[in-house]
Amino acid sequence: MIILGLDPSLSCTGWGVVRVEGSRLSHVANGQIPTDAKALMAARLAHLQAELAQVIAEHTPDRAAAEEVFVNKNPQSTLKLAQARGAVLAACGAAGLEVREHAARKVKQAVVGTGGADKVQVQAMLKVLLPGARVAGADAADALAVAIADAHLG
Repeated sequence: MIILGLDPSLSCTGWGVVRVEGSRLSHVANGQIPTDAKALMAARLAHLQAELAQVIAEHTPDRAAAEEVFVNKNPQSTLKLAQARGAVLAACGAAGLEVREHAARKVKQAVVGTGGADKVQVQAMLKVLLPGARVAGADAADALAVAIADAHLG
């Protein structure tokens, strides 16, 4: 089973691919899809969708997973996140992928053992769970964590 984990964001969407064989996890790939903050919204969303479509075509995941949406204090930030998620989910839908959603606390609990873990703890556990994986950045790390959580919660 190949799982694509996603950390949608308008500024930089993270993605991570893991292979699950029984109880064994292995790293396949990860990356980040940044968008140009100066570009028009439609162009940024189209860029996210097209780049993720290429990732899906290259790695042919069996399913995808993303964190459940959360509400920011700033309504504009929430709206931008929702639009980015829409582009990401559309890319998955166009490829026929099922997308499972997990609460951020559940992802942290599945990866670290506690729902209150911080980013540093999550990244440290990624090194243990996916030894030798070179992680492209914080957004890619979050996406890998989502994929791992989906494998455990699945």
